[in-house]
Amino acid sequence: MDVMGDKATLYETGRFEHASGRYEVLDAPRAEIPGTPETPLTSETPDETTDTAELAAEELRQRLAAEAGDVEAMSVLGAMLLRRGDLDGAEAHLRAATAAGDRAAANNLGVLLHQRGYADEAAGWWRIAAVAGSAAAAHALGRHHRERGDEPAAEYWLRQSAEQGHVLGAYALADLLDHRADAAAERWMRAAAERGHREAAYRLARVLDRRAPRGGETGGAGGVRRRAGDGERGGAADGPLAEAEQWYRQAAARGHRRAALHLGAILEKRGELKEAGRWYLTSAKDGEPRAACALGFLLRDAGDTENAAVWWLRAAQEGDGNAANALGALHAERGETQTAERWYRAAMDAGDVNGAYNLGLLCAEQGRTPQAEQWYRRAAYAGHREAANALAILLLQGGDATGAEPWFSKAAEAGSVDAAFNLGILYAGRGAERDALRWYERAAAAGHTEAALQVGIARLREGDERAAERHLRCAAGGGSAEAAYRLATVLDARRPRTSGHELGESVHQKTECEEWYERAASQGHRRAQVRVGMLAAARGDLVEAARWYRSAAEAGSRNGAFNLGLLLAREGSEPEAAVWWTRAADAGHGRAALRLALVYARRGELAEGQRWADRAVALGPGEVAERAARLRDALGEELSA
Repeated sequence: MDVMGDKATLYETGRFEHASGRYEVLDAPRAEIPGTPETPLTSETPDETTDTAELAAEELRQRLAAEAGDVEAMSVLGAMLLRRGDLDGAEAHLRAATAAGDRAAANNLGVLLHQRGYADEAAGWWRIAAVAGSAAAAHALGRHHRERGDEPAAEYWLRQSAEQGHVLGAYALADLLDHRADAAAERWMRAAAERGHREAAYRLARVLDRRAPRGGETGGAGGVRRRAGDGERGGAADGPLAEAEQWYRQAAARGHRRAALHLGAILEKRGELKEAGRWYLTSAKDGEPRAACALGFLLRDAGDTENAAVWWLRAAQEGDGNAANALGALHAERGETQTAERWYRAAMDAGDVNGAYNLGLLCAEQGRTPQAEQWYRRAAYAGHREAANALAILLLQGGDATGAEPWFSKAAEAGSVDAAFNLGILYAGRGAERDALRWYERAAAAGHTEAALQVGIARLREGDERAAERHLRCAAGGGSAEAAYRLATVLDARRPRTSGHELGESVHQKTECEEWYERAASQGHRRAQVRVGMLAAARGDLVEAARWYRSAAEAGSRNGAFNLGLLLAREGSEPEAAVWWTRAADAGHGRAALRLALVYARRGELAEGQRWADRAVALGPGEVAERAARLRDALGEELSA
């Protein structure tokens, strides 16, 4: 039973009464459990370092010495034959050496009997060797007891082995303690790792990696998980993560494919993509599908989608659902919907719930709403929070607000920021402002830009300007043009006022509020564009002012059209100004209508002037309506004269 990843085939030479000489066969750092194929054992004996002829000569020398009664030669010859798989030849020599008191021979006789299936007899010889001080035998005996469920005895013998510096004993003890969630496990795992144990180095790295700070799991469009590790790490490579990286590197250098995978993930997160790719490639070639998938993402990000698809295909064929999803997304982008659907189904069959979610997205894009709902439900019932959110949106679009609400709630409680924001919209639509604000605040706390904007607006209504400013800054920093504009207005209201005029107001230097106005304006916010134009006009930069007014006017801003008309009229282009005032007046701008009335009155087109004056009276505001009424009456008198 493979519970720890190391083998009880433990070779050793030497006598009971003293440590062995130069022919002691050491336990390999990379071993195996009996019956589980793994890399060959390594040792310090000549049979590991010399060629075939030298091995044969050494074996002959040991055989002659053994026949002459040399006990140590019997033990060494038995170990050599045991390594070669000649159990019959080895047994006689090992038994003879054991009878003569050789500790290592007793240990290796236990190994031989264990390989033949006589576990209890093997344990007896291991006990004799362990009592005599054999760390290898103590390790083997501890493994024997653990396999039989006797953990106290297993711990006793494994601790004996570990405390003598036996690397496999340290690892086996660490594994036993880790199984019991004993804090001392890390100490022994570290001891084994420091002595070169590959699996111990990997497992120690995993402990340290999990201890490091990290963010949420990244994702991609269509529910494809982006990264190979357990989630995004936060901060620089220091503390537990830095130490984890060192142990990953040590294990990966020894051929541990999962260590290479996680090392690649750390390097990728840090932006060292070239080295990350090398470790992903190493791991992928060793058969790790997650590394092949991650390598595919690196290649895709570099623009090499063809080779990315090759590695995704390799990973998907080995059962990696994330790679199957990536292939599905790739084919969906190409419009190959049938192939995409096949890979999404393969992902789902591999146990990746994203497959069902992606099938829902695919069906929704094709207008197959019933099928989309079916797949969303399947993913949502499996705990996919974004599928629950998508299902709720689908139900809401179909008019089933009652059915949508619990799915929004389920998704939001599971951590979906979009679902929390959508719940806010749902409650706001019902007039439940307090409930809406609660969900907006939750989404905003998780970084949702539009939610932060809604919270900022709510705080402004309540008169809490400081809280409003804080949320508006978050939303504006997240790219919301509306938030940038509203933040600018908050800051603008704090500035001391100077006398103003229709084109703008006097300003002496660019302030923070102007910077936010400009940011919003550059994002296409029409009111911000008008305001930036006014500020430019106040500085005397009429070209810049006209540019912003025109941008706003062409986007449908009546204030922008009106102000652009004012600039053009000042420059002597009254006919073009009238065009923009007409656009503004048609959009409901009272001052623009009054300006048109004055233009037509000066031209002598009294009826047209009276018509626009009448329109200005209707549009207002009060001051404009009063002036327009006087003008209308005067024009009427002239027309009737």
